[in-house]
Amino acid sequence: MNIIIPIKQVPETSNVKMDKEKGTMIRDGVQTVINPLDLYALETGIQLKEKFGGKITVISMGPPSAVKALKEAVAMGCDDAVLLSDKKFAGSDTWATSYTISQAIKKIGHYDLIIAGERATDGDTGQVGPGIAAWLDLPLATYVSKIVKVDEKELVVERLVEEGYQKLQMPLPALLTVVKEISNPRLPTLRGKKRARATEVPIFTAEKMDLDPEFLGLKGSPTKVLKIDFPTVTRGGTLVKTGGEEGVEEAIDKLIDFLKEKELV
Repeated sequence: MNIIIPIKQVPETSNVKMDKEKGTMIRDGVQTVINPLDLYALETGIQLKEKFGGKITVISMGPPSAVKALKEAVAMGCDDAVLLSDKKFAGSDTWATSYTISQAIKKIGHYDLIIAGERATDGDTGQVGPGIAAWLDLPLATYVSKIVKVDEKELVVERLVEEGYQKLQMPLPALLTVVKEISNPRLPTLRGKKRARATEVPIFTAEKMDLDPEFLGLKGSPTKVLKIDFPTVTRGGTLVKTGGEEGVEEAIDKLIDFLKEKELV
């Protein structure tokens, strides 16, 4: 079984910074990690490879530094890695991103299954996986919590829905987005790290993939961020210091007055 897993390198939650003028995330010089929800897709793919054989190709779209995330995926158990990197990709929204990744998958060639994380923690949209399926005209199952059955032509999955679980039977090739329930991600092994260090990661540019420039980057993104506001946390209150019995009585009187003012008593 040939599996393709798109992953994303995201800033750690405490390091997220935004460019107010462009309406895009600042990624240069920011400490990054593999999108935590993509780790479940990686583990799912590795388990399928261990059971049915085949190979896993992991791909990521980002700056040259994203090679680090790809090599970490190889250290976990993936076979090949491809980086999509070009200044023309900068500022891509989910539509432009899914277009670029889908065309890279076409260039990679034969595959039986694409597995993606439920969403990325920096954008939190959950749109790229379904977008890739749309560009490639593939059957899609989102929020998959369990793979029940797989054979050469089809698979059966359970997906998480508001009412509980839904079972789907799907032909292959197909695309799945998975949730945390599906697996427990493993850690990279020493042998895997050695293999990852020796792995050469090819870089696909817009020119190499012969992409339509009108669909790329900020220019080709139909979603535009018009304004960014940062929430402010304000806490107003009255501090009453007590000293002796009289101070305690005064504090109690003020508390009762406050509760009456708010019509809480």
